[in-house]
Amino acid sequence: MFQVGAHFGFAKSRRHPSALPFIFGKKNDVEIFDLEKVEEKLKEAKEFVSKIASQKRQILFVGGKRESQGIIKDVAEKIEMPYVAGRWIGGTLTNFEEIKKRVKKLQDLTSQKEKGELGKYTKKERLMIDREIEKLQERFGGIVSMDKKPAAIFIIDSDKESIARDEADLNKIPVISLMSSDCDMTKVKYPIPANDTSVKSIRFFAEEIADAYEEGLNQAQAQTK
Repeated sequence: MFQVGAHFGFAKSRRHPSALPFIFGKKNDVEIFDLEKVEEKLKEAKEFVSKIASQKRQILFVGGKRESQGIIKDVAEKIEMPYVAGRWIGGTLTNFEEIKKRVKKLQDLTSQKEKGELGKYTKKERLMIDREIEKLQERFGGIVSMDKKPAAIFIIDSDKESIARDEADLNKIPVISLMSSDCDMTKVKYPIPANDTSVKSIRFFAEEIADAYEEGLNQAQAQTK
């Protein structure tokens, strides 16, 4: 964790009071996380994730800020989990049935295009359909596999993704989140207090969560053999 800069928080002036128990000290006005405590919280989160995986339930990966988008997409696709790597669409959880309709439209249009069934339309109409597919793919492409609400959500910076966090809370869906010292740690069930702005740190924790899911899934599959 030290090697990926997980210990770096923000300046003391930006610290949320709930982060204080996880602060070890400061260097050059930047607060430093206590990595032993970070490891404890990471372990708790991973144990929960493994349990979800053993039940063969889904975890939704969420990361809207630029540093996290590619990483969230990579790790979620690796373990075949749904993800939102970009702007959160309001209602993704609180209006899930309507979101499913949009996903279904994406699937239907994509299928028609792949089967060559759009030939009956004019060139202009096909162009409009292509644009609609592109728009739907951008918004909903990562959650095509999510046919029901997830068992949990993993978020990079839950304060920045407060709408996703609050929607999960309304649906009683546990939230796991990588959170820096400016975040309210009390807002999520499984906070991981560490650097949430460094690409290396984000990748480290996202991969740890993904690995925990794979481990839980593998254990469950081994028990059924």
